[in-house]
Amino acid sequence: MNSENPIRVRFAPSPTGFLHVGNVRTALFNWLLAGRHGGTFVLRIEDTDAARSEPRYERQLVEDLAWLGLDWTEGIDRGGEYGPYRQTDRYDLYRRYAGRLVGEDRAYRCFCSAAELEETRRLQLERKETPRYEGKCRHLPPEEIRERVDRGDPFTLRLRVRPGTVGFDDLVFGRIEIETAQVSDPVLVRSDGSPTYNFSCVVDDLLMRISHVVRGDGHLSNTHRQVLIYEALGAEPPRFAHLSTILGPDGQKLSKRHGATSIEDFRRRGYLPEALVNYLALLGWSPPVDGQEILALEEIRAQFDLGRVQKSPAIFDTAKLDWMNRTWINRTPGTELLAAARPFFAAAGLLPDAPSPAVDAWAGRVIDLVKTHVDHLDQLPEAAGVVYGPDAAGIDPDARAALAAPEGREVALDFVRRVEGEGALTPEGYRRIVGEVKAATGRKGRHLYHPIRAVLTGQGSGPDLETLVPLCDEGARLPLPHPVLSPAARARRILEAV
Repeated sequence: MNSENPIRVRFAPSPTGFLHVGNVRTALFNWLLAGRHGGTFVLRIEDTDAARSEPRYERQLVEDLAWLGLDWTEGIDRGGEYGPYRQTDRYDLYRRYAGRLVGEDRAYRCFCSAAELEETRRLQLERKETPRYEGKCRHLPPEEIRERVDRGDPFTLRLRVRPGTVGFDDLVFGRIEIETAQVSDPVLVRSDGSPTYNFSCVVDDLLMRISHVVRGDGHLSNTHRQVLIYEALGAEPPRFAHLSTILGPDGQKLSKRHGATSIEDFRRRGYLPEALVNYLALLGWSPPVDGQEILALEEIRAQFDLGRVQKSPAIFDTAKLDWMNRTWINRTPGTELLAAARPFFAAAGLLPDAPSPAVDAWAGRVIDLVKTHVDHLDQLPEAAGVVYGPDAAGIDPDARAALAAPEGREVALDFVRRVEGEGALTPEGYRRIVGEVKAATGRKGRHLYHPIRAVLTGQGSGPDLETLVPLCDEGARLPLPHPVLSPAARARRILEAV
């Protein structure tokens, strides 16, 4: 990309709901493009839909982008020389440009009522025609226009579309060209004075010097109208790149029926931002090295190229996302995961809400012990149950069988007796006790370790006991909202239950 023409991209969501994977992928690709070329990423809010826009959605989208690591260099909460960055604060600009188009006869007033337009549409559909505005007000005499304006008749402003063709070179889909007769004369300003999306978007992108518009392919049909508006304003359009639709595994457009789709949903379930941006980057883009899948955001940015964005729809596979999230969880130390995991532990009554150095150091080691068994952080409290201690209902048949056998029960009883006489139990202390049990009972291998696991966990398999047992012993000495059973107490409970 030419350094003389710096990259300026924008993400321009409407605050009418929570961010979902489709528009977050759009934000991500814009951020990657700007970062790859040392450009500017602008965050602009398109809030002209007054009936549906809410401040809480704007606050949430700002929080979600920050959580994902998609920081913006210009826009809301940052400022910049091309502000303001909310469309409702830019109405004077839209009126000025609309007035200019009317003055140059590139736009005209349309007095057709909604009822008239609907009736025309109905008749066109009956005739199996493509619904379009027929241009009834295109050639009204100036004196009639003045009279109706003076009378207070409501009107919209429409672009006077020229005959011929209009097209653009999309950086993903290539050249797309259509006859302007298919466009109809689009409304620029509604009768209440508010701008339409296509008009405000063009004015904003023009004045904010946006060089590249990267967005979903649902906007392809808008692009021809926008190119015509740029043309009417005597301005060069930005480069366009449209991203393919994200589909569910059934081939249908991704929606709530496929599971979580909003960033808020993923955060609530304990997905890591690193995993989510990693996965979303691979929905429609591929890195230059085949087989690369686990990539940090900085690595993706260093490799990102619009030329590697695919035309075909991307399939959102929750199982693949879970695998990627599990991979990121496993490569992240438990102490780093704790901040995000704490709300889940606190809600389960396992950890206090407030940080505590001793408790947090212990909890980080607990997470390290059990994190290989979870796909997302909300599963950690259940996985950590092995540390807190089993109840009678949690003893599995394999453990019961091991403890019911005379030789297994002999090992378990000898182990419990020795643990009860121990002080603070360290990994070294645990190994010593196991060695003493081995010497006293003559058991070894599975015949030694299986009964010990059974009497400590109530399970036939599970985490490394040399790590688990000292964690249980330490946890039993900490001020936790849910007490941890000491190794001796949990072993006695299990022996009594079987």
